[in-house]
Amino acid sequence: MLTDVEINKSAKLEHISKIANKLGIDEEDIELYGKYKAKLSKEVFEKNKDKKDGKLILVTAVNPTPLGEGKTTISIGLADGLNRLGKKVCLALREPSLGPVFGIKGGATGGGYAQVAPMDDINLHFTGDIHAMTAANNLIAACIDNHIFQGNELKIDPENVTWRRCMDMNDRALRTVTLDYSFKDRTYIRNDGFDITVASEIMAIVCLSKDIKDLESRIANIIFGYDVDGKALKVSDLKIQGAVTALLRDALKPNLVQTIENTPAIIHGGPFANIAHGCNSIVATKTALKLADYVVTEAGFGADLGAEKFLDIKCRVAGLKPNAVVLVTTLKALKYNGGVSKENVKEENLEAIKKGFVNLQKHVENVEKYGIKPVVALNKYNFDTDAEINLLKELCSGIDAEVVCTDVFAKGGEGAIDLANKIVEKTNEENEFRFLYNDNMSIKEKLETIAKEIYGADGIEYSPKAEKALKKIEELGKSNMPVCIAKTQYSLSDDPKLLGRPTGFKIKAREVILKNGAGFIVCIAGSIMTMPGLPKVPAAESIHMAEDGETIVGLF
Repeated sequence: MLTDVEINKSAKLEHISKIANKLGIDEEDIELYGKYKAKLSKEVFEKNKDKKDGKLILVTAVNPTPLGEGKTTISIGLADGLNRLGKKVCLALREPSLGPVFGIKGGATGGGYAQVAPMDDINLHFTGDIHAMTAANNLIAACIDNHIFQGNELKIDPENVTWRRCMDMNDRALRTVTLDYSFKDRTYIRNDGFDITVASEIMAIVCLSKDIKDLESRIANIIFGYDVDGKALKVSDLKIQGAVTALLRDALKPNLVQTIENTPAIIHGGPFANIAHGCNSIVATKTALKLADYVVTEAGFGADLGAEKFLDIKCRVAGLKPNAVVLVTTLKALKYNGGVSKENVKEENLEAIKKGFVNLQKHVENVEKYGIKPVVALNKYNFDTDAEINLLKELCSGIDAEVVCTDVFAKGGEGAIDLANKIVEKTNEENEFRFLYNDNMSIKEKLETIAKEIYGADGIEYSPKAEKALKKIEELGKSNMPVCIAKTQYSLSDDPKLLGRPTGFKIKAREVILKNGAGFIVCIAGSIMTMPGLPKVPAAESIHMAEDGETIVGLF
């Protein structure tokens, strides 16, 4: 079989104006970035705002393993499968971050014969959205420090500046930095640090904003720190919300590309789900719903992270209701959760599947807590045996869950026809979608509801720092916001080593941070870091230019 790069490069892509035309978009309403990428103008939504929304399909998964479960690949394959059925469909995905591309995870454009294209552009600079967000974030940081240096009219307390700088790269050396500069008789020293851009509040704001006015309003409401009297200070106090918005003007516009089967794909916004809210932009999703009869979107990592945040944060803010949920799993993931080493997961092991099934079972239960019965999509590999597949179907039957086998990596949309038919059937059924918690609950009640109901924890232990932050947020009257828990993706718990369905544990809340502009409260749990580090052997070591000077080798 050809490599992902070879498959992507050999695909017969259509000019992006033709892809736009499939969605009923006039050429005058797209802004071209070459032949195969375009920005959608704000007029696209305005011209279609009175149309009935299409069906919204969320793709989520079990907890990821080092082996990869193929959630994005299934999302792409499902969209292609619906397209093959003659449905008007649009894919709506997140933008890849450079951190994982050069780190351990690699790119995020699918794999095999289920890919979006052009994969090298999408995985690298794309249309510059994340670079714009980095610049916007760091403009705020620069203005904060400049204000203090220039006399500090706002009486900013240097020890209580909560705004951090960011960059879209894994660089653990920047987690903590010391700012130290002097000029004539002035000396200024304070501690600071960097987050990865996809975990920044700017990324969250772009993804949750409804339009440019909402974007500027949210930026103005960012709380960047406190003054010497403990009063919250906002970006509007620095009078720079207009400048920050100007940097993000184009970044707010969704990006249109295509799958290698020429299915339209809107790729926009890229918050991680372990340290951020894990969903593509509201603008992208709502635009897609006006343009297509079926919209396939995905939320990052497992249902305990991405799906929970999609359903409790994004759907709440945007007024969305999913019509169906796909829960991706692999037999190797079940075996890994059942105690099999990653080197041995290709071997038939029925007992390990039985043991590891508890992880899938918990994720099925989690989705059902929102009033939706998910369809389990088995991402099939050529080493999976009939006995193992039949066992999975038997186990899922025992919990009243439907299983559909897919083979999109090898067959593209053809390998998702059965799943596509099942999803069409599911979207014609009514569900009883509901949120897990309500706005009027206290912050602790919301956090503990997620910890107990979704993770299976006994509760939450709060550090003194977290307790202090919670008290401050309550004093500011911000308790009615949704919450976003940052934790490891590898376990239902906040300990990546606890696989399967752990019990008898508590979530350790290290920090609680108010994201006033984004409109949610972040709880950082366990040892998760908002600036990841590179692995011992980063993916960057395998990436190079081919002799033709155009093809990028090793980018996957």
